[in-house]
Amino acid sequence: MRIRRIGIGLIAAGLAVLSAPIVAQAQDTPQPKVLRVAVTGTIATMNPFMAYHLGDTEIGRVMYAFLTSYSRDDFSPAPGLADKWQVSDDKLTWTYHIRSGMKWSDDQPITAKDVAWTFNKIMTDKTAATANGNFVANFDTVTASDDNTVVIKTKTPQATMLALDVPIVPEHVWSKVTDIGKYDNLQYPVVGSGPFTLTNFTQGQSITLKTNPDYYGDKPAYDQLQFRHYDNADAAVQGLKNGDVDVVSGLTPAQYTALQSTPNVTTVKARQGRQNDLLINYQAQTNTHQPIGDANPVLKDPKVRQAIAQSVDVKTLVDKAYGGLAEPGSGFVPAVFGQWHWSPGPGQEQKFDLAAAGKLLDDAGYAKGPDGVRLDKQGKPINLRLLVDSGIPAQTASANFIKGWLNQIGLGVTLQALSSEAVTDAGTSGKYDLQMNAWTGNPDPDALLSIQTCGVLPDADGNGNTENYMCDPQIDQLYKAQLSEMDQAKRVQDVKDLQARLYALDSSIVIAYPNSLEAYRSDRWASFGLQPSQGGSITHQNGYYGYLLAKPADSASSGGGANTGLIVGIVVVVVVVLGVGAFLLSRRRRAGADERE
Repeated sequence: MRIRRIGIGLIAAGLAVLSAPIVAQAQDTPQPKVLRVAVTGTIATMNPFMAYHLGDTEIGRVMYAFLTSYSRDDFSPAPGLADKWQVSDDKLTWTYHIRSGMKWSDDQPITAKDVAWTFNKIMTDKTAATANGNFVANFDTVTASDDNTVVIKTKTPQATMLALDVPIVPEHVWSKVTDIGKYDNLQYPVVGSGPFTLTNFTQGQSITLKTNPDYYGDKPAYDQLQFRHYDNADAAVQGLKNGDVDVVSGLTPAQYTALQSTPNVTTVKARQGRQNDLLINYQAQTNTHQPIGDANPVLKDPKVRQAIAQSVDVKTLVDKAYGGLAEPGSGFVPAVFGQWHWSPGPGQEQKFDLAAAGKLLDDAGYAKGPDGVRLDKQGKPINLRLLVDSGIPAQTASANFIKGWLNQIGLGVTLQALSSEAVTDAGTSGKYDLQMNAWTGNPDPDALLSIQTCGVLPDADGNGNTENYMCDPQIDQLYKAQLSEMDQAKRVQDVKDLQARLYALDSSIVIAYPNSLEAYRSDRWASFGLQPSQGGSITHQNGYYGYLLAKPADSASSGGGANTGLIVGIVVVVVVVLGVGAFLLSRRRRAGADERE
């Protein structure tokens, strides 16, 4: 099965007016300050063991704390539940000190036992490992020597021990769960440790969280965080102009440009850990190496995949499909992550060259038929299905360019613009030839690289975290090497070598690293906690600072404040729109267009 790292997918059309009746209030009764967030896609689950869509993990990050976290300033390791740690000389034993005095939202103490229980559950329950099993695959034992000490012993040195992106859950709640996979985690209020506590989730309508007064860190400057379902981003942008929306993310270049001249609106452009790629399905399989899906067998030929790669002009896509608000794609790890990013050097780059691509196919024996479409080795016209999420404008535009280029080299292409859910279903079952996709990565590349390994291929029931069914011995070897390499420079080289191998196989073609494009009502909200703090984004962070540190402007009620008389009527709900164009690895993609974190 495939992780859909596209985060929050845009779907359908039309915008229903969100409204709520306000009943009679006493003159001085204060209303709660509410930051309302509109999601433009389906939130799949509130179960942190099963959450891999970016939309799910976006909400999960405000509900649960992690052992360590990522700094708001520069993504460097920062304290979480653990405020300090140490590693043994042989790099096999990590000891974490858990803060004293922390509480779960039901007033029970948070201890090292909760941390140990969470990791052991993932280590021993295959279903519980669905979202985050890669983090613990190298663990030997996890124990709580006392309420404030967690000791993790690994089989080999592990370089990611300060980047364990695993929500820690309360043992006293989850130890009673008999079937992790079927547990919806909707027993309100849901017991958590993050800055907000889940109080209601109605699928396709809304998600409501209240401020957690027992959270160990900074306290939000408002009372409630609410996510509400919206049908599309275009209508949300209009809502922003009308004053019905506070923040919009996932803007198209045209929307972003138009909003720059809109009164009371501030736009935000940031580099982000997201990449968009074109998947080529040539080896869809289970973890027992049983073929699945119905991909065109011609894609098994490396020459065909190379020809496709040479027929994609990433610079034109950035300029035309992304309006220049992106960076051209190359390596699998997004460019924003600096030292981990790889780009092909001289002699490695598969440059855009339609003539060379056509010659590759000629030399490989794929002659053109009378209509100009090439024939496979059985004499049948080659026609490839290219799947794209219809709600993501940049991907739809890119797909049209790619279709045209492939047609020019004699490959037939049928463009299928589907709903986010339909794209996910096709990807999960391996029923596609080409597919537009997107991922969001973490500052540490391990989780993003893990989706390219044999170990995450799906089982017979479809449980697995693979991007595109990759299973290559050389990639597996490089992945294991980088995971255990404690010398930073050597690990960086392993990561780059892995990306080079992936590039050479043409399993996917990274086309762009899009900018995060957002806008907010600056007459309502004074500021947000960006990550990174200089030039960062509000939403889809490797943290929760955008929500945690949101500050209402003095003149804005944000849905709250005191009434000035007896009011009975209707008020338009203020919402914040999250849209990255797709359900994408912090966090993941189970097929389709967005990631894991």
